[in-house]
Amino acid sequence: MMRHNGEIPTSSGEIHVVPVQTLVVADSPRLSGESRAHIELLLASAAELPPILVHRQTMRVLDGMHRLRVALLRGEREIPVRYFDGSDNEAFILAVQSNVRHGLPLSLADRTAAAERIVAACPQLSNRSIASSTGLSPKTIAAIRRRTNGDDLQLNARVGQDGKVRPVDYSAGRLLAAQLLEQNPDFSLRELAEAAGISLGTAHDVRERCRSGRDPVPARCRRDSAAKEQVKERIKEQPCVEATGPVASVAVRALGPAPAEWLLTLDRLKKDPSLRFSDTGRMLLRLLDAQALDGEQWDDLVSSVPAHRADAVVQLALDLSRNWQAFAEQVRKKMAQSA
Repeated sequence: MMRHNGEIPTSSGEIHVVPVQTLVVADSPRLSGESRAHIELLLASAAELPPILVHRQTMRVLDGMHRLRVALLRGEREIPVRYFDGSDNEAFILAVQSNVRHGLPLSLADRTAAAERIVAACPQLSNRSIASSTGLSPKTIAAIRRRTNGDDLQLNARVGQDGKVRPVDYSAGRLLAAQLLEQNPDFSLRELAEAAGISLGTAHDVRERCRSGRDPVPARCRRDSAAKEQVKERIKEQPCVEATGPVASVAVRALGPAPAEWLLTLDRLKKDPSLRFSDTGRMLLRLLDAQALDGEQWDDLVSSVPAHRADAVVQLALDLSRNWQAFAEQVRKKMAQSA
């Protein structure tokens, strides 16, 4: 299991002095390589430079390439290092995390490329965990995950910043806990949590819901679970969907996450020159992109509506939805006439 927990996981604070020719320069998160200006700045400094960080198994430099270049320019044959022991994926995450937190910061392009690689290599890591390592926001990581890793829909759990494994779909664990309580009402919370694979807090909530006759799965969890299953089934049935009509999409969304095929279609539209290079085309892309919100964003929008403005917001949302339906029908008629 990935041991990454949001902190720099160096194996020890012990410093070693190694020959510079034994170090491997490869797999840097910096897309454009080292900065000559930063190297010259370090060369001009009289301060003692801190040890570099090296992956013990491969002798690859994880953090300190500029310091290594300075040592070489000074003609030094040895350099102080701290070792990291771990897998290649852990080493890359640590390299990104280290270069985000100090020294010459990684560019946005560097961090985005690193996040895409981490999402692909370690899809079990949570959005917040990857965000902490790359210096990006969890929402940005979620968008990268949707864009680059469709298989992530099949994951049942992710590893958080604290190293704990948590389910993506909480409904199954809650239902199992409810069944266990029905069979054995004397289960302790700890026994229930361990048997159902849920947290103590969730176990307590399930027990209270069962005692009061409520559904053990809250409405939001039921909605999110149904949305995920619907996306999976749609992808199985139509693995290469080219487009989906806005009218049909409104019914599918039900304030849930944007289905994977939406995002695939939107990505293709954004790459179409006929849309990208016209003012009205770009406006259409912006409008469509604004609809691809995740579940939390929809919840935030709903909770932000003040009670005294709810009727106005509802009416406006309904009117806008009718405009989109009319737009879809006009586009469909235009295509039928030109066929």
